[in-house]
Amino acid sequence: METKIISLGGSIVAPDAPDVQMITEFAKIIREFLAADANRRLILIVGGGAPARIYQKACREIVPDLPNEEQDWIGIMATRLNAQLVKAVFADECPQPVVCDPTADFAFEGRILTAAGWKPGFSTDTDAVYLAEKFEADTVINLSNIEKVYTDDPKLNPNARPIDRMTWNEFIAMVGTEWTPGKNLPFDPIASQKAAELGLKVICAGGRDSNNLRKILNDEPFFGTVIG
Repeated sequence: METKIISLGGSIVAPDAPDVQMITEFAKIIREFLAADANRRLILIVGGGAPARIYQKACREIVPDLPNEEQDWIGIMATRLNAQLVKAVFADECPQPVVCDPTADFAFEGRILTAAGWKPGFSTDTDAVYLAEKFEADTVINLSNIEKVYTDDPKLNPNARPIDRMTWNEFIAMVGTEWTPGKNLPFDPIASQKAAELGLKVICAGGRDSNNLRKILNDEPFFGTVIG
């Protein structure tokens, strides 16, 4: 079986609330992809999005010196809520419960597996990398509200340039090696270091461009950044 891994950012699943239109269109593309070849299967790891940000912010206002670990647990619970929604959308193809520990001993049943946050210290990007290792996938497709990696934040720096391809050393030099709960980066620093060790390729692309996602899934030229 051909296994593809998608790290589905919470920023596109639930930017303020669950984005019904986006999830519906995403489900259509995924079903088209699976229907074209019986040997295909997908692992979908879902981020926390608005529920994570809103609840983390509320808790920080109540407890200004809230430890990072407590913030992470709030974010993890939000990922599990979003992942349960995505699992329900694919219930006919996804018979297993949402995976919350990518290192646990389990088989892949059905054609879609959903996963969510595991434990503090990193984001669901890291879970995606662990699942890629477990099921011997060589690529993680990272879909978010960031269409490409830039040399700097384009919202703050008008001279920031988009990057088509970069090495892991270049990317890690840009994002650092430490995890901060709720920080909006193209790919989590902890996940990046493990992906580099494994020799994984990561594709960073916008998750709202349906045609672009089709191209990525079908190994056609696409708009995004390749790391690795």
